[in-house]
Amino acid sequence: MNKHLLTSLLAILIFAFFSSLMSCSSAAEKSTENAQVAPGNETVFPSDVISFFDQWRLILGDGSNVGVANNYENKDYFYSAEDEAGKWVVFKAPNGGNTHGSSNNTRTELAQEKKFYPKQADDKLSATLKVMNVSATGDARVAATHSVVVGQIHSADGFENEPLKIFYKKFPGHSKGSVFWHYEINTAGDSNDKRWDFSTAVWGHDFSVVGATSDTYPEEPSDGIELGEEFSYEVVMKDGVMHLTFSSEGHETKTYTKNLITSEYANAGDMPEQVKNLFVPIGQDGVERPGAYTGEGCFFKLGCYNQTNGKSPELNQVWCSGAETHGGDVQAQYADGNYAEVWFKTASISVSDAAVSNQGYFDSNDDYQKPVK
Repeated sequence: MNKHLLTSLLAILIFAFFSSLMSCSSAAEKSTENAQVAPGNETVFPSDVISFFDQWRLILGDGSNVGVANNYENKDYFYSAEDEAGKWVVFKAPNGGNTHGSSNNTRTELAQEKKFYPKQADDKLSATLKVMNVSATGDARVAATHSVVVGQIHSADGFENEPLKIFYKKFPGHSKGSVFWHYEINTAGDSNDKRWDFSTAVWGHDFSVVGATSDTYPEEPSDGIELGEEFSYEVVMKDGVMHLTFSSEGHETKTYTKNLITSEYANAGDMPEQVKNLFVPIGQDGVERPGAYTGEGCFFKLGCYNQTNGKSPELNQVWCSGAETHGGDVQAQYADGNYAEVWFKTASISVSDAAVSNQGYFDSNDDYQKPVK
C-alpha cells in the first residue's frame, strides 16, 4: 500500500477515536448535570407553596419560635407535601411536648405580626385546607378531645382571650367529623377565671357534643367533613363586626356575623344554655365586659393547634383530655396516631392601611409591643 495513503488512514482513525472519547465525556457530563437539577429533587419550602410568610411568625410543636419562616422547613412539624390535588403546607403537632406560652397544648401555628383593632379594622384572612389526623386517644367526655384549631383571632391585650377559634373534631371510628367555631368572652372584672366559650356548629356537631363515657361516642354527623376533605374559611373583620364564611364542595355554604365591640353576654341572664351545661359545672360562669374586645389589639393565627393533651380530666373536663403522649416522645406519638395534622392548600391575608398605622407588633424576643396612642 502507498506509504502516504497508509499515513492518511492512520490519522483518520486516530482522529475518530479521540472524537468518540470526547463525545462520550460530554454526554456523561451532560447526564450528570441533568441529574443534579432533575425536577422534583429540589427542596420545596412551605414559602414556595404559599408566599405570604413575611407577615407571620411561626411557632413549632416543640414550643420554639422560628420567626419569619421563608425558605424554612422542619420535617417533624412544618414542611411541604404534594398529592394529586397539588402542593400543600403541612402543619403537625403531637399531643404532648413542649408548649408555647401558658397553653397546655402543642401547636405548629403562624401568628400574624401586625395587629388590628376591631373597631377600626378592615382585615381579612382566608384559607383552604384539609385535616389529615386528630388524636387517636383521649377521654371522649372531654369536649376538646380529638379536635384541632385551624384558625383564630387572638387578643394581644388584657386577658389575651380569643374572639374566634375555628375547630375540626372527629371521634374514633367515625368517617366524618365536625367543623365549628368559638367565641370566647372577654371577661369582666379583674380575673379571667370565669371565662367561657360559646360554640356554633358549621357542619356536624358543636363543641358541647361529647361521649357518654370515656370511650363511647355520640352519633356520627351526617353532614360532617371527612379527614382529607377540603374546606375553606374566610374571616373578615370590619368596623367592629366579624364576618365568617365556610364552604366545601358538596356542603351548604354557611355565613355568620359576630359583633366584637358590643357584648351579647354582659349580664348573667345572657348566658346560653350550652354554656350552662358545659362550663358552669367546672365553675366558669362569668359575664363579659360591655365593650367586649373594644380597644384591644388583635391578630390572626393559622395552622395546627392540637386541642388534645395528656392532662388529667380530673383537672378540667372541658380542656384536659387524658390522651396518650408517650412521655413527650414525638416520634412514638406520630407512630400510633396521637397527633394533629393539617394541610393548607391556599391562604391569604390583607390588612388595611388605617389599621396598620396604630398597631402593635412582636419584637425579636417575641414580646408584644403596644402601640403609642
